[in-house]
Amino acid sequence: MTVGYQPRTNRVKEGKGDLVADFHSILARWRNHFPQLLNVHGVNDFRQTEIQTAVTLLPEPSTFEIELAIEKLKSHKSPGIVHIPTELIKTRGRTTRSEIHKLIISIRNKEELPEEWKESIISPI
Repeated sequence: MTVGYQPRTNRVKEGKGDLVADFHSILARWRNHFPQLLNVHGVNDFRQTEIQTAVTLLPEPSTFEIELAIEKLKSHKSPGIVHIPTELIKTRGRTTRSEIHKLIISIRNKEELPEEWKESIISPI
């Protein structure tokens, strides 16, 4: 009888590299791992941390750089929320690429992503 996919996380490595197999030790390892990963040591209240904006060091991307990025896009991928396939973006002419360039410059200058770009579609396989 086939049960199907069942994920198993019955062993993890500790910080020193030793394998841990019991449930409580595994939970403790994950509990310690994520604060280290996210660099939040000793910060109890994020509202108290000082936020600084970085000075822009890079020039605006050129039309040529945008065209290179478009050419590097992978084909046959899910178009996402906006339903524009990569193949359509790649085959469109200079007008489309120019509009994409304007959009990228606008987003860069406003320092804010469109809300639609913050969404994603996850399809379990």
